[in-house]
Amino acid sequence: MSRTHIRERARFAPGEVILYPGVPAPGEPVYRVVSGLVRIQHVDEEGNALTLRFVRPGEYFGEEALAGLERGHFAEALTESEVEAIPADELLGDEARTLVAGLVSALAQGYERIRRLVTQRLKNRIAAALLELKDTALAQTDAEGRPVIRLTHDDLAAAVGSVRETVTKVVGELAREGYIKSGYGKITLTDLKGLEDLASRPE
Repeated sequence: MSRTHIRERARFAPGEVILYPGVPAPGEPVYRVVSGLVRIQHVDEEGNALTLRFVRPGEYFGEEALAGLERGHFAEALTESEVEAIPADELLGDEARTLVAGLVSALAQGYERIRRLVTQRLKNRIAAALLELKDTALAQTDAEGRPVIRLTHDDLAAAVGSVRETVTKVVGELAREGYIKSGYGKITLTDLKGLEDLASRPE
């Protein structure tokens, strides 16, 4: 039996915390998402949340354990998720390359989020976040084939670096302008091309 078949896997319910901030314990593994969607999120002392990245199936998190670096964020299951724990000394050749590629991708995503926070209006950032989430486990399609994302305004606010009240106002604007349809705990993307245009605007 191969070593990958005996690794520990665990399932987490939506909202369940997988990793907490702090210094990784000696020998702590890195983690790979098998199914679902995991959110990496920083929460400050006043309870304000900022989503740093989303981890999709096949991607890794908890890489701080490889260097013993202090973790300043939470890893939380955003949907029903299955996660595999991989001891650092069991990272095989292909896995190590995938992990490195994932780190590069995560760094690029971080740069892009910083750029959007600094240069774009909130409406543009919301459009970009919705487009990013339409291809994750948070989304499904309706009878007309349109993406429907199960997401609260609090979660969306954390994803774009804002607060719920302001995000709710801008979501209302996007709905009135025909880009989306907003319902309780879900957002239907009704104009993908329009959202793509908004997301690509520099400001």
